[in-house]
Amino acid sequence: MTSILGISAFYHDSAATLIVDGEIIAAVQEERFTRKKNDERYPFNSIEFVLSEGNIKLSEIDYIVFFEKPFLKFERLLETYLAFAPSGFKSFRMSMPIWLREKLFQKKFLFEKLKQHDDNFKDINKIKFSEHHYSHAASAFFPSPFQEAVILTLDGVGEWATTTLAIGKNNNLKMLKEIHFPHSLGLLYSAFTYYTGFKVNSGEYKLMGLAPYGNPIFKDKILENLVDIKEDGSFRLNMKYFNYATGLTMTNEKFSLLFGNPVRDPIKDKITQFHMDIAASIQAVTEEIILKLTKSIRKEYNIKYLCLAGGVALNCVANGRILKNKIFENIWIQPAAGDAGGSLGAALGYWFRELSNPRKEFKDKMSGSYLGPKYDNLTVEKNLIKLDANFEKLDDEKLMKTVAKELSQNKIIGWFQGKMEFGPRALGSRSILANPTSETMQKELNLKIKFRESFRPFAPSVLSEEASSWFYLENESPYMTLVAEVKDDKKIKSDLQKNLFGIEKLNLKRSSIPAVTHVDYSARIQTVHKDTNPRYHNLISEFFKLTNCPILVNTSFNVRGEPIVCTIEDAYKCFMGTNLDVLVCENFILYKEKQINENKENYKDKFKQD
Repeated sequence: MTSILGISAFYHDSAATLIVDGEIIAAVQEERFTRKKNDERYPFNSIEFVLSEGNIKLSEIDYIVFFEKPFLKFERLLETYLAFAPSGFKSFRMSMPIWLREKLFQKKFLFEKLKQHDDNFKDINKIKFSEHHYSHAASAFFPSPFQEAVILTLDGVGEWATTTLAIGKNNNLKMLKEIHFPHSLGLLYSAFTYYTGFKVNSGEYKLMGLAPYGNPIFKDKILENLVDIKEDGSFRLNMKYFNYATGLTMTNEKFSLLFGNPVRDPIKDKITQFHMDIAASIQAVTEEIILKLTKSIRKEYNIKYLCLAGGVALNCVANGRILKNKIFENIWIQPAAGDAGGSLGAALGYWFRELSNPRKEFKDKMSGSYLGPKYDNLTVEKNLIKLDANFEKLDDEKLMKTVAKELSQNKIIGWFQGKMEFGPRALGSRSILANPTSETMQKELNLKIKFRESFRPFAPSVLSEEASSWFYLENESPYMTLVAEVKDDKKIKSDLQKNLFGIEKLNLKRSSIPAVTHVDYSARIQTVHKDTNPRYHNLISEFFKLTNCPILVNTSFNVRGEPIVCTIEDAYKCFMGTNLDVLVCENFILYKEKQINENKENYKDKFKQD
């Protein structure tokens, strides 16, 4: 038996993964335990969890693989500061102490941290290092169902690389092409995230959600001034407009002057049509780059399948465009595409490349991404009693029928079941569920439950066998990584659409499932499969019987700025602090009106805006 612990940490989204004989046993992000969004610290709790899940001590682990190479990153940092000197001295001065104290001597630093888990862990040579983009590529290819595929990784930056192309065949993964820092599609998108007043490394999905409200009127300005795109999709950024290479902000004054407005202050400044148009413009440029890249890759290598990883791979609108254009026969996107997934890729990469193990079967190996903690009914009951909660226990059949009925009557449900998801999406284990046919549900969920901007869209969870009847989607999308359009026979067309601008478009009913239909008739789809999540599939099936709609609104079980709930206590606090009507934890059902009011806390201001 060979066990490998993968770790990603110290930038954002710290995580740990355990694999045994090539099988993924457990994977989890540190933020879920610490309740600090995108927590970048050493993932102590995550490592403790995956070890307990594997019933193994740290000293018994064969290899520990960190997801990137700190020396290469340090080299890039030094070379960048030299290239841009003296403008980056302030940021250089601020970053050096932590590099000299922790990051440069990461092996020793990690060794000291790891010893906290097990006094008998004494072998520093078990610690290995992968490369950032190799970890991403490995996380996308090795768990995919493909025997051969091209792997495209797009993110902010690893050590030097920002975009990489690899080819995977059987147990081999070969890196072929790279685009280097500071030329980065991820950092270009993040620059616009910053400019529109959202938080970098967590607000990018807001920018994507805002884009359909605007028109891409600044697209030409971006292409003429900020980024030079070649026919094969390779690109270079004009660094005169950016500050991220050595500065403390993403953009500079020249950037603001180009578009005619200062950086939006998220507290003082409202989102206007200008910000919507900016969002639409950078989304259009991003899609153009990704389409050119994928078309040229398909033409050059003539491989049928594509795998995607890196933060930019979470741009599900661009992913949907790749599918719609039929560039590849199929694509597979790592559900934990960001840095958290690097812990998985580091471990899998070592198993296949360094240890030369064969891939025995070619199917999706992510187990639906249900790789985190779970709680049995006995543990749930003990926790609920401790929390002074009022609850009742139902058998499976009655539970499904009861919850489906509540959903059909427009009740909003906190749904806490089975193993927690790995990655940024709730996939029916730690979800807030609602009725997609309600015209008011989208606004109500945003303002009263999530405490966030009213423009944000919600995703549909649809029975996989019914998906093609409701959406223009021929592929599976179990990880909510693809956007597709609602079918024409489900749309409600209106001439009023032409006369509405920006957020006004929200008030128009545009389909028979308005709560999950975005203003451009699109939806970010999760196909729900009986084999990976039978309980969730059963619930949607019961709702289907009652309403003739095989779909539920599915959003993550948290409020704005909070990590997805992990424990029973997290779920109960969120339930009591928001306008959720019902909480379901395994076989226990809790109604808000039956709870003790003293258990409530002010949840709206508990977490910082993200």
